[in-house]
Amino acid sequence: MTSAKADSDVNSLTAAKALAGDPDSFGQSGSLEVRLSRNAQEIDAAQKLRYHVFYEEMSAKPDAETLARKRDFDRFDDFCDHLLVIDHKLGDSLDAVVGCYRLLRQDVAEKNGGFYTASEYDIAPLLERAGPNMHFLELGRSCVLPPYRNKPTVELLWQGIIRYLSLHNLDVMFGCASFNTINPDEIALPLAYLHHEFSAPPEWHVRALPDRYVEMNRMAKEEVNAREAIRAVPPMIKGYLRAGCYIGDGAVVDEQFGTTDVLIIFPVSKISERYLTKWAAKFGAPPEKN
Repeated sequence: MTSAKADSDVNSLTAAKALAGDPDSFGQSGSLEVRLSRNAQEIDAAQKLRYHVFYEEMSAKPDAETLARKRDFDRFDDFCDHLLVIDHKLGDSLDAVVGCYRLLRQDVAEKNGGFYTASEYDIAPLLERAGPNMHFLELGRSCVLPPYRNKPTVELLWQGIIRYLSLHNLDVMFGCASFNTINPDEIALPLAYLHHEFSAPPEWHVRALPDRYVEMNRMAKEEVNAREAIRAVPPMIKGYLRAGCYIGDGAVVDEQFGTTDVLIIFPVSKISERYLTKWAAKFGAPPEKN
């Protein structure tokens, strides 16, 4: 089979599934499809991908079981939804999962011991202020294989998240995003920039836990060179900023994963009009702004 013929067959397959109303499939681009995991094997594939990116490519430190299994895993995997980007050119192998996000809805978290983010940030006051009519989604464990770190893959992941928000009538996204260092002094400029320009207003304020709190206000606002600062911000965080997110109070050093984390707080109602228009044009109407 020629490559062109294979691509055509893959596109026809994914398009047919979407037209048939496949509830797990959120879209496709070429041979890539974004959808929720359907079985333990696909979750295992996501854990394998996460291990490769976090432990082999980056600087996370595995414990004995993680090293033996060569999987990134924890108790949250059992009850979270797993959003996957699958390259159908690679068949049904574990390697076909080339990107992923872990999604945890508030109602699910409350039945299973809370959110992962609560190990770094005091999110309880935010949830109390929001009340029972506002529904939260935690984003976590995002990673993409190097050859797929491009616009089509990232757009597919965002398409999947937007569809998921709409499907479950969710109002707020949040989660930790990382700088690949455990030395906050190395990233003083971007941390200060995020603090001065994107700190959450009082109604969305969340502070790092006292024993984990790392000061982000490491430079006076007038000393921050915004152009240099934004260049030092990881691409994922840049994307959140452009779309309209807030940043929590304080960073957290994660020794296991070799990162310094900041909290992303992202009310759906604050998603920028530019992004809403873009998503609506490409993928259909996103959730309504409140």
